[in-house]
Amino acid sequence: MDIASMNLAELTEYIIGKGLPKFRAKQIYEWMHKKFTYDPEKMTNISKDIRKMIENDLPVIEEETRLVSKRDGTIKFLMKMQDGQMIETVFMRYHHGNSVCISSQAGCRMGCSFCASTIGGLIRNLAPSEMLMQVYHAMAVTGERVSNIVVMGTGEPMDNFDNLLKFIELITSEDGYNLSERGITVSSCGIVPKIKELADKKLQITFALSLHATTDEERKSLMPIANRYSISETIDACRYYFDQTGRRVSFEYSLVHGVNDSTQHAVRLAGLIKGLNAHVNLIPVNPIEEKHYTASGAKEVDNFKNTLEKYRINVTIRKGMGRDIEAACGQLRRKYNS
Repeated sequence: MDIASMNLAELTEYIIGKGLPKFRAKQIYEWMHKKFTYDPEKMTNISKDIRKMIENDLPVIEEETRLVSKRDGTIKFLMKMQDGQMIETVFMRYHHGNSVCISSQAGCRMGCSFCASTIGGLIRNLAPSEMLMQVYHAMAVTGERVSNIVVMGTGEPMDNFDNLLKFIELITSEDGYNLSERGITVSSCGIVPKIKELADKKLQITFALSLHATTDEERKSLMPIANRYSISETIDACRYYFDQTGRRVSFEYSLVHGVNDSTQHAVRLAGLIKGLNAHVNLIPVNPIEEKHYTASGAKEVDNFKNTLEKYRINVTIRKGMGRDIEAACGQLRRKYNS
């Protein structure tokens, strides 16, 4: 039983089933989702008997290590879950507010060749509570509110679809943290049926597709998912997402020197997303110890950006926040097992 993954109605049913008065459910729910504690000993307005009753139904997630970037103040947390699995979470400060990048799985089975998260494969999905706790812990440590959550850490969110939806329900609930759906971005390497299923939910979150190539053959060399779904199918799913939600789609494009960063690539990318309400995030690929990709230079990055803008594509160059502590895009991983 994991009561931290329950909504208030489910928790109320659980509490009543324990023979306790209904109002206890709201008290416990607020401790978890407004005061950000899963520790029953800190739930001071609840009797010791009740705390004892629920303690085995609360997840235990602890901070193992913490690194702070000397460049930009980004914080990377290594979090240890109840079964000893490790996940990484990143807290970033921007002028528009604070963001937390969370993991959705321990490990990843997608196999993208430029990403550390997939090294070692997939261990298991994270529960909604384990995703929530990453956000709550970052806020508890910093004493600062979070206005944006990006589900871009270790794992493929669409591969943990039901738990992802429950996490979104809980973090946006008026009974809890009450984050705006528009403050959530979910990234995917492109599991087409799940993109469409997410679109049908008509949430107001931002969907971000990890594209990284402009032809199927090039994409297959970088991302195994391309062997299953073509670029055409994948972008059609993104169009469907916009049609269903009215929300602009983001395209993540990691620039690898000599691989996908030419003017021709930029022209092809513009053609692929022409007419789609879209935004492109250019990401000079970040270094990973086991990989040997080299990031495009400033000249190539600027040329790529300028070419897209000539075709009236909205584009930004993503800052490598926390790069010096391996907290930037593609660098998060499952450190070790205990």
